Amino acid sequence: MPVRFRILPDRGLVVVRYSGHVAIDDTMRATRAYVSHPHYAPGQKQLVDFGPITGYEKDYVRFMQMQAEKAGRFASSRTQSLVVYIAPTAISQELASLFFKSWNDVHNVVPIVQDCEIEALTLLGEADETVETLLTPAAGRQALQ
Repeated sequence: MPVRFRILPDRGLVVVRYSGHVAIDDTMRATRAYVSHPHYAPGQKQLVDFGPITGYEKDYVRFMQMQAEKAGRFASSRTQSLVVYIAPTAISQELASLFFKSWNDVHNVVPIVQDCEIEALTLLGEADETVETLLTPAAGRQALQ
């Protein structure tokens, strides 16, 4: 599955990992599943790991339509959300840049791009974790994959 995520309501965090070749429909499906999940809450911090991607769909019109839909949801929530992208490779940095730029006029989203997992985790107060441990089921953690 190119996009999987886990909601950690006790931490106010959702962890997302993209892998392989990512299509816009994959992101849209994951976004819809996330916002309809009972543990979704406006303002949750987001850790988005683009490290494992090998490519992505380059339909920029559809990408901007998807982001506009998401921006509307964030703007109506009246809360601010920190989104930290992990982008250690050239292709992941390219995709992270698209997401980063798409949030330019959305004041409810604070996007940050990091090329190192530990720096991203530290920004979110999760320095004792890894993306993998945050995605792994554990007692008391809620999941959706």
